Amino acid sequence: MITMQGVVDRVGPTLLRIIADHTEHPQVTDVIIVEAGKRTPVATGDLVLGIAVAGATDAVELVRHCGAHGAAAVLLKPPHATRNAVKTAAQRAKVAIIEVHTGAAWAQLVWLLRSVLDAAADESDASRAEGPFGDLFRLADAAAAVIDAPVTIEDANSRVLAYSARQDRTDPARVSTIMGRRVPDDVLARFRSRGVFRELSRGRTTIFVPAQRDGTLPRLIVPIRMGGELLGSMWAVVPGPVPDDRAAAFADTAPVVALHLLRRRAREDSERRRSAELIRSVLEGTGSARLVAAELDLAPGEHRVVAVDVQAQDPLGAEGVRLALVQRLTEGIGRRPAVTDMHGVLYAVVPDDGGWEQVRSTLATGGALVAAGSPVELADLARSRAEADEALSLLRAGLVDGPVALHEDVWAVLVLHRAAVAAAGVTAIGPLAALRALDEDSDGWYVDTLYEWLRHPGDPRAAAAALNIHPNTLRYRMSRVTGALDADLTEPDVRLALLTQLVALRWQ
Repeated sequence: MITMQGVVDRVGPTLLRIIADHTEHPQVTDVIIVEAGKRTPVATGDLVLGIAVAGATDAVELVRHCGAHGAAAVLLKPPHATRNAVKTAAQRAKVAIIEVHTGAAWAQLVWLLRSVLDAAADESDASRAEGPFGDLFRLADAAAAVIDAPVTIEDANSRVLAYSARQDRTDPARVSTIMGRRVPDDVLARFRSRGVFRELSRGRTTIFVPAQRDGTLPRLIVPIRMGGELLGSMWAVVPGPVPDDRAAAFADTAPVVALHLLRRRAREDSERRRSAELIRSVLEGTGSARLVAAELDLAPGEHRVVAVDVQAQDPLGAEGVRLALVQRLTEGIGRRPAVTDMHGVLYAVVPDDGGWEQVRSTLATGGALVAAGSPVELADLARSRAEADEALSLLRAGLVDGPVALHEDVWAVLVLHRAAVAAAGVTAIGPLAALRALDEDSDGWYVDTLYEWLRHPGDPRAAAAALNIHPNTLRYRMSRVTGALDADLTEPDVRLALLTQLVALRWQ
């Protein structure tokens, strides 16, 4: 048995989205289709596909009927799933509403849902041992038989997910692709210059690429889509132009591959959510470090918590940036770093021995703000996370030069910042208020001049350089400051108190 939430998780957010969950029967037993003009029998735990729903009235009636017979959920396409009347009916009938992507084909969805139910009913250790790519390799072989040519199945980022047999009949570009499990950059550039990826995004059924001067053999490419989203592509190395009927047969295999890609992505999303929850609990100090280490196979030794400010970048969308950063954090760093997201900030737990430096080099040029806590044992990850947050706050405020800050490297700034926070209530005491009042009635240089003079004792040239003025100008301004300030600047305690107040003003 599998729950309704489990079905949605396995199918994935590309196709299904829970709008309202009022069901009293979360266990799913079957998938049924409501046909136009027929009152289809509904049983407890059914997922009911509202294929015949033509309007809000039909949707409300179907929801009431399904609720009366104990259905788990009603699946509707936009705009019916989000209508207020439908959601109200669902609440009263105690049934869930699931929205189906507008571009998804009902026939494909039925096949996918039933395959999810079958897999849940027949799940075993033996089937798990096959791994996430077992079916894809068989599909690659099947597609190769249809087109009579070696085939690769690639995701939307040109990473190889599976490939067929007979790759010895290909060219160096294909061999490099399989060996590296992704299309090499120079090969990508050649195909991009020929407009291949532009054609993939336009919705073509098949794309033929002739042989190239460097010896690259012709390709027949089929995009893999579901619900209007490009999930990947299949690439066949062919001897030349392919007859239309054979090319069409090759393209007909794409929907089946798309379903497998969606299932794979849903499984990975589920595993990623589980990992994220485990990491989140440890970073908040409520989880078991031993459990996290065992389940996520964290390397032995000290680790750092790395905080990445996702919101500090990219006007194109924080969610897209977040996904891209997760992908970058989970690739090429030996054992995969554990990643989670809290309050718009990405956190990664990486081994201090090598892992941190690789993360640092990976993200330092990406435009994000990156801060790391000190290396700690797994039981102290909450402390490292607090330190990463503190260093990140300095980057955000511009108090340290970015885009990367290591907690132990910015200790001097941290000391002043903490002192400023602790001294927040002392800025109104003493003669400094009079100097601040003069700033409000003048060009505003009194307080800044005193601050830099105190920061560079006995070095007027350094103080003047910090203010970007001539040393003689500094001396003139300090004579005005001394005359306006009712304080003896020859007293060490007076100078220290004033500097404390000035630091608090700047860093609060």
